[in-house]
Amino acid sequence: MDKKEKLVEAITPINEDFAQWYTDICLKAELVDYSSVKGCVILRPYGYAIWENIMHLLDARFKATGHENVAMPLLIPESLLQKEKDHVEGFAPEVAWVTMGGAEQLEDRLCVRPTSETLFCDHFAHVLHSYRDLPMKYNQWCSVVRWEKTTRPFLRTREFWWQEGHTIHETAEEAIAETEQQLETYADFCEKDLNIPVLKGRKTEKEKFAGAEATYSIEAMMHDGKALQSGTSHYFGDGFSRAFGVQFTGRDNTLQYPYQTSWGVSTRLIGAIIMTHGDDEGLILPPAVAPVQVVVVPVAAHKPGVLEKARELAERLGKTFRVKVDDSDKAPGWKFAQWEMKGVPLRLEIGPKDIEKEQCVLVRRDTREKLFVRWDELETAVPSALAALGQSLFDRAAENRARRTWSAATMEEVLSHAEENGYIQTMWCGERACEEAMKEKAGLTSRCIPFVQEHLGDVCPVCGKPAKQMIVWGRAY
Repeated sequence: MDKKEKLVEAITPINEDFAQWYTDICLKAELVDYSSVKGCVILRPYGYAIWENIMHLLDARFKATGHENVAMPLLIPESLLQKEKDHVEGFAPEVAWVTMGGAEQLEDRLCVRPTSETLFCDHFAHVLHSYRDLPMKYNQWCSVVRWEKTTRPFLRTREFWWQEGHTIHETAEEAIAETEQQLETYADFCEKDLNIPVLKGRKTEKEKFAGAEATYSIEAMMHDGKALQSGTSHYFGDGFSRAFGVQFTGRDNTLQYPYQTSWGVSTRLIGAIIMTHGDDEGLILPPAVAPVQVVVVPVAAHKPGVLEKARELAERLGKTFRVKVDDSDKAPGWKFAQWEMKGVPLRLEIGPKDIEKEQCVLVRRDTREKLFVRWDELETAVPSALAALGQSLFDRAAENRARRTWSAATMEEVLSHAEENGYIQTMWCGERACEEAMKEKAGLTSRCIPFVQEHLGDVCPVCGKPAKQMIVWGRAY
């Protein structure tokens, strides 16, 4: 058994134990390590590099639509958190509290931010004066803390990294447009840059964000058929503004309350990448966010000219792509397996025979297809191969979703698919009692009410009453 086989064997097969396969990749691809704080992980350099690329791409999109980055405090006074009743009740079970400052007991406990709506509202109340100041469109990149009982790297940890956008607007129409625009931004990013197809829709009243009037989400289907809520955008109306006394002088010279939004995605997206695209050999990274897009592996590096040519080709490609030369003394087979584990989209092999022919070998991570490419054609062959790989990842994920999506008109039909992971589309009366009954009877939760509606019948399969809309159910992480 060679070293490559041993390395690959170290990953639990994806179809044998999906949860363990996922954990194996997180650790063996060197994305995270467990910390001494229970429920918290360390983002290792390779994992953080993926997050950095996500940040850079999204940050550019946010700035292109007029958003500015700010930094809010880590701690929130309890008195401030209590101002919005629904909001504080929604987060109370997950809040971590600071009760001591040095050796002194604090009179007003401080919560470690689980989210920053209250801080932004307090700030808006200080800096907003006139309609001329609007809109205020802010975003911050930070970590937050939610005291989760069950944790898993990227998907649910007590501290996690994210961005949270917070905006205020003169009219409800502007705020609603902002909410919808940001959800579209997330969807476009997931599909074009992460190569993950997503379902867009509105959350039910039961599942919406605490204190919001409406919550929209993008839902991605993982390889095992479970859903992952991958981004949310919330419309608050003027509820938070009223609770925190945020006002401005309007165009008619009267005091008015602005309309507010918030929206966010987190390092959970890295979990989505792993569970959507990975295979038995490890990660497969979308080219747009891969820390290394092309790894150059010299074969028989000890022979004259091989290492020099590998470095020369890497320098050429490095002007356009993120490239690494693996000039370590490990065997080529070990290197191949290691970089496959880490999900590098393209591998470029160069050895003595390739030098004789003035060519190299390009290997795609997803298909392991080998392309023999002349040196003078590399600058066109590499982007073409990366684009083909990205499209292939998207198509494969879309096919998995289509294969695991069913429509049901009755509870019998729902139950016939309920044991299989996937999306079940039904009509729905809109009543919370039926939503809860669906979870009790079938073990399914509502994912979203899709923006694109289909007419699947006239009645709700749970209660038999007239249906109002189509809804998608599933099991979720």
